Amino acid sequence: MVLDLIVIGAAISLGPLHNSAFILLLSSRHGVRQGLAFLVSWLVNLVVVIACVMLLTGGRPPARHTVPSTAVLDVKLAIGLALVLYGAYRHRRPPRPHGPPRWAARIDNASPATAAGLAWLLQSWGLVAAGAATVVDADLSALADWIALSGYCLLATLSLIVMEIYAVRAPAVAHARLNALRRRLEQHQERLVVALSLVVGLWLTARSVVELVA
Repeated sequence: MVLDLIVIGAAISLGPLHNSAFILLLSSRHGVRQGLAFLVSWLVNLVVVIACVMLLTGGRPPARHTVPSTAVLDVKLAIGLALVLYGAYRHRRPPRPHGPPRWAARIDNASPATAAGLAWLLQSWGLVAAGAATVVDADLSALADWIALSGYCLLATLSLIVMEIYAVRAPAVAHARLNALRRRLEQHQERLVVALSLVVGLWLTARSVVELVA
């Protein structure tokens, strides 16, 4: 479980779309406050998903080679294959012009509530679903699993945390460098989406197949 959560959490953190939007928020008026609202909402999103899974499982992983555990592996396999197909689709799709989305022009006047809602809208739901299927194996009676779940949430939010701290400690320098980063993310957005989808999709597919036949 831990290795799967590291792969999924890193992929969520590196997603180009929400990172670009976050940089736009930081560059707006009251950017630090809006960025904090986005960051907290993003983290709450992950915690809520994990809490829902734990309520369903009772905090105890299903026994191996039972119907519930096999069903979870089938779900992970389906998510892995879906991510692979999505990555292949994005790779074959005709290239689109680079640049910020249409709603980017409205960010400057956005409220913290809007920034918080944007975090839910831009969440990498396919990857979050993969994380939710993996979290089923968590045992809340084990301290190591608590640490793993906390680490997953922090890892999936790490890019936002780093940028928020950077904007607070060195606002002038951060503004220029983060906007340069945003332009690079927009230029390579398709490649990043394809790479992350394929890497996580192939990883989940391979891991699920191995566990199903073991």
